[in-house]
Amino acid sequence: MLHLDALYQLLAMLLLGTAALDARARRWTHAAFWTVLALLFAGGHAVLAAQRSGDARPAQIAGTGVLLLALLAPRMSRADHPEAAARLRALRAGRLGSRLLLPALLIPGGTLTVALAGSALRWHGVPLLDPAQQTLLGLGLASLLALVAAWRMTRAPAIAVLQESRRLIDALGWAALLPLVLAALGGVFDAAGVGRLLAHYTGALIPTASYAACVLAYALGMVVFTVLMGNAFAAFPVLTAGIGLPLLVRLHGADPAVVGSLGMLCGYCGTLLTPMAANFNIVPVALLELKSPWAVIRAQWATALPLLAFNVAALYLLAKR
Repeated sequence: MLHLDALYQLLAMLLLGTAALDARARRWTHAAFWTVLALLFAGGHAVLAAQRSGDARPAQIAGTGVLLLALLAPRMSRADHPEAAARLRALRAGRLGSRLLLPALLIPGGTLTVALAGSALRWHGVPLLDPAQQTLLGLGLASLLALVAAWRMTRAPAIAVLQESRRLIDALGWAALLPLVLAALGGVFDAAGVGRLLAHYTGALIPTASYAACVLAYALGMVVFTVLMGNAFAAFPVLTAGIGLPLLVRLHGADPAVVGSLGMLCGYCGTLLTPMAANFNIVPVALLELKSPWAVIRAQWATALPLLAFNVAALYLLAKR
């Protein structure tokens, strides 16, 4: 049975390759940062296994690694690794045409296929994919498939996979970790009782007997928290524990799957509107060399607001069972 840990090991290998290229270029801070991160990905399963057995030492070592990442991050500078010549890129684009979109489309298509039909993949009655991690495994497998398709389509040398991965991840720098860090922050907030406190104040401020009021509070709360925290993953555990589960699911009998999925989509609308989502809205400004730091958000808000209205309406209409 394939577990998510196998994909984490592959990601660790990619990060170690990036670290090796940075070390070769004497970019020691970047090399150290990606090496520490690779070790954290590679050792995550061992840390969890040790925790279950009551051994706290691996978790303490991992915590030291996280602190080391925080110390290294401010010393990282944006890297400008050279791309292929513009004339060569234009020739390749003209030869491949719209087929260039195929690898990008393989990722959502492959993820959806595995999420819906992955349970049917069995060998002698045993599932080939861990049912508890099926969607994430689908994302990982689809990404690998897209990588191989892009490599074969462009006929690039094998080393180009590592070189281009290094070019992009060095350009993002520490901002590449923001989704992971903010998701963990949301879990910390939930464990600290922020969700319960939010439920208390929400109950005092809105008419909880009104299903529409609870839908609006949850959807708009996801947007506001995402704008403040920079990522819907950080807002989701807090808002779901404070409003989604107690008011929509338990009080009004809403479908938890619909509440969770559409709540996240509402949060993503907030991601389009905030500079706190640096990896989405600030880093691209630098990568594309745009004149205004707000250029990406200006291009997105006209999409974010109608999309939010649609998600709120869908939540109201589809969640009630």
